[in-house]
Amino acid sequence: MPMTETTPPGQALAPDYAAFLQAHLAAQPANVAHYTLEDEQVWLKKAGPRHGMWRYRVLGALAGLARLDVLRPVPNLGGQQAIATEARRLRDLRARGLRVPLVLAEQPDGLLLHHLGRPGEPTPSLGDEMQAALARPAAVQALWLQGLLALDHVHATGTCLSQAFARNLVRCPDGVVGYIDFEDDPAASLPLAHCQARDVLCYVHSTALYLRESGALESARPLWTAWLAQRSPAVRAVLEQSIGRMAWLRHLPQSRRLGRDLQRARAAHDLLTPASERP
Repeated sequence: MPMTETTPPGQALAPDYAAFLQAHLAAQPANVAHYTLEDEQVWLKKAGPRHGMWRYRVLGALAGLARLDVLRPVPNLGGQQAIATEARRLRDLRARGLRVPLVLAEQPDGLLLHHLGRPGEPTPSLGDEMQAALARPAAVQALWLQGLLALDHVHATGTCLSQAFARNLVRCPDGVVGYIDFEDDPAASLPLAHCQARDVLCYVHSTALYLRESGALESARPLWTAWLAQRSPAVRAVLEQSIGRMAWLRHLPQSRRLGRDLQRARAAHDLLTPASERP
């Protein structure tokens, strides 16, 4: 009698992720949306329109004028190329033991990803958590340091993130920091030391204002100094050179009228710059 493959008693068949992706991709209006698939939460990410190159040329010219190679823009053309890059990077990062979404299914124009949290529960970003904790300086500082140490974890595996802003570092239910959003690959355009320094500068730019607004910026400076001293010579050299070339930020007033981006830049300068070099 021929043998047939059956599902063991009490063991459910795994969802057909590829079929789900194919069935929902074309009808999804947003570029990113979440769904409940049986008892799982999944995210469907579809290819958006291709990005023009002009904005990268402009940003590249500005980085050149400031002599900040570390901030030279990394091209992200969007479309199917961004989907392929994200799938490749997620698999690579997961193989290195980092907490990133699992790729469940892939097509040229879309990805199906597993949710990093529990079904129906959000995984708050470190940015959201710091914003919510502004009345508690110690909590903001602890969250900020957790993110900095999460960058350490990534860099110790010999790689970098894509856009290491606080919105792309999320806290999983077990408290471990996870990483999302990998549509570009800085290491394809920049040396690794520059990529890792870029991670740090992006993270500090997106978090220093939370430290200032909570009253934790002064107490965070020694933590930054101690952390910087432990970096590899190559990364520390890029960071120190970049921070030196950002000295003009000290002339920016700490005024809300300048907008959040300039406030973030000024707060980042004040966090990274030794007291002897601040006005």
